[in-house]
Amino acid sequence: MELKTLSEIEIISAPHSKINEVDFENLTFGNVFTDHMLVCDYVDGAWQKPVIEPYAPFMIDPSAKVFHYGQAIFEGMKAYKDQQDDVWLFRPDENFHRFNKSATRMAMPEVPEDIFLGGLHRLLEIEKEWVKKGKGNTLYIRPFMIATGHGVIAAPSQEYRFMIILSPARAYYSGEVKVIIAEHYSRAANGGIGAAKAAGNYSAQFYPTKLANEQGFQQIIWTDDATHTKLEEAGTMNVFFRINDTLYTAPTSERILDGVTRKSVIELAKRENINVEVRPVLVEEIVEAAKNGSLKEIFGAGTAAVINPIVGFSFQDHYYELPKLENSMALEIKEKLTNIQYKLAEDTFGWTVKI
Repeated sequence: MELKTLSEIEIISAPHSKINEVDFENLTFGNVFTDHMLVCDYVDGAWQKPVIEPYAPFMIDPSAKVFHYGQAIFEGMKAYKDQQDDVWLFRPDENFHRFNKSATRMAMPEVPEDIFLGGLHRLLEIEKEWVKKGKGNTLYIRPFMIATGHGVIAAPSQEYRFMIILSPARAYYSGEVKVIIAEHYSRAANGGIGAAKAAGNYSAQFYPTKLANEQGFQQIIWTDDATHTKLEEAGTMNVFFRINDTLYTAPTSERILDGVTRKSVIELAKRENINVEVRPVLVEEIVEAAKNGSLKEIFGAGTAAVINPIVGFSFQDHYYELPKLENSMALEIKEKLTNIQYKLAEDTFGWTVKI
């Protein structure tokens, strides 16, 4: 795809860059931000002219709807630099369309393509030195929108702010991940906002995850809200199960986020002649597969970690350790996917977009 460029954008340059003060070898994920950010306000029923300005706090009314009624959505994306110093995005159109699906579900205005993708293009041109070469180095991109209209009446805001901030990141290592299968708490419910990338989905996960952490588990595999018999997502990622040589993952729904990495894993696996089945995955079949030895791998798929292998899971107070494999399907797929993202392998899918 071609990225649209913005014809009208105001650029206010930062007086000096922070880049030389940053230790790029020791970055905490999502903690350091670049010199500039994109800001665009929605006022009187229309999007105003976007501005790229120095990264800084901004003032907001205490009665802003985002604080009281949670109208807030976001996306997670990355930029990569190849060996020729060119900067690339990975499937940005997918993030753009999903962002606007989230906006619609949260009664927020859609962001035009020239502001979202065109504005991102311009911002990355300005901040391209923050994208470091080398596999594992990325620039994490966080587009988000919040309700800025004032007043505490329970109704959608009339004013919004769309922003993009950028954060340099290293390879995302989270160590060995053990998970517990949820038997009571749910990530989302039918008819709810589980398919939207809404801020409230994530805050609702914090308490059950805290309980899991206290039991020695890093994440939760969420189950369906009605019966708790179907496996849905792992923590904040889509989840895959390998039984023998077939990959299984749940279909997207009102409860499950339509992950860009998830889609890519499915398409890549099919290209590599790996059998993939997208269907409801039952707790009982995964427990049985763990007992009989046919369950080979479980892994999460998402933007931050790309692929996150899971070493074992707990269900009804019984822990099931997964085998340590010489040939991990998860790591093989991760290698092929990241090689495409870093332009180390041919992009036969047309997923990468040059800045």
